[in-house]
Amino acid sequence: MDTMSITPNGRHSNRGPTVPDMELRQLVHFVTVAEELHFGRAAERLHIVQSAISQQIRRLERELGAELFDRSPRHVRLTGAGERLLPEARAVLAAVERARASVAAAEVLRLGTSTGLGAHLDRVLAGFAVRKPAVQVELVSLPAQERLARVVDGRLDAAFVRGAEPLPGVRVLPLWPDPLVAALPAGHPLAARDGIDLAELAPLPLSITARRNNPTLVDLVVGACHDAGFEPLPGPVSGSLQDTLASIGTRPLWTVVYASHARVLHSPRVAFVPFRAPGLALTTGLAVHGATPTPHLDALLAACGDHEN
Repeated sequence: MDTMSITPNGRHSNRGPTVPDMELRQLVHFVTVAEELHFGRAAERLHIVQSAISQQIRRLERELGAELFDRSPRHVRLTGAGERLLPEARAVLAAVERARASVAAAEVLRLGTSTGLGAHLDRVLAGFAVRKPAVQVELVSLPAQERLARVVDGRLDAAFVRGAEPLPGVRVLPLWPDPLVAALPAGHPLAARDGIDLAELAPLPLSITARRNNPTLVDLVVGACHDAGFEPLPGPVSGSLQDTLASIGTRPLWTVVYASHARVLHSPRVAFVPFRAPGLALTTGLAVHGATPTPHLDALLAACGDHEN
């Protein structure tokens, strides 16, 4: 059905076929799922629940009259319609970002983040807002290497990283140590303890991300297990922390979670228990451009220091 619109001179004009009422949010969700090919990882990247992203994708598919993803219990793939939409959706989002940047480029701090920052991120944002109330902070969650690459080419002003090898042209300024805690089933006898030794987890399989996703974390945990005198039993490798915790809630497994993140997670079937022995920690750093750091760097570093107060 054709629709009518009002032209600047007040006359009616025929606009042709109705255009689907797509929202930018739907395109963001679509592109994120298309890049991850996993609804759980996409939801974690966008800091929303999986049901919300699934609902938005279904709504977009209804509006377009085509399925965008081939879903099965074992994989998620783009359909032909999804493959055709992806470059167009990226182009729309890129245009929106350019428009936003042209309006207030000097008053936006583009900050790369990762999961696990927990209360640290809240304190940094609060402290920065006090020091720079006129500057908006745009949070961007990406894999560590992509965060560093965007700092290099200027698409990010700064980025939080842990243990990542800095790229040429990037400085990583150390901020604070992030200790790890054990996540295990709430019904396990160790879950009631105030602290545990790593060796006590030897009988349980370790469910941790694939090493290619986070080699620093995996090497730290596996190396600590060896130092404690055991080879960790291999458990299922999940695509996201959300999936891993769901598995731990139903079977005897364990993994590690940053303590700062554990404090904001709520899972009645999973317990988070600190380790007795010190040393199981990674340092969070701030990656900035080596030659042209953001003009807001001093205020950002001061806000990062607030976590010690």
